[in-house]
Amino acid sequence: MATSPPLAQDRVPVQGLCPRCGSAALAAYPVFSEGGWFDVVKCQGCLHSVSRERGPLLGALRLLADQI
Repeated sequence: MATSPPLAQDRVPVQGLCPRCGSAALAAYPVFSEGGWFDVVKCQGCLHSVSRERGPLLGALRLLADQI
């Protein structure tokens, strides 16, 4: 039985410390939740959200009209 490779999102390392656990392993990446797309910075140790801002309406898909 063939399986597809798992999906993975590139994560950009971010300087700083997690306010919950003190880890220096912070990363920025887009996430999709019940409210739509968000650009987040999360601790990779405890998954605490350090910041969460509204992202592009269609996530990684950029419309030509948005670039004008």
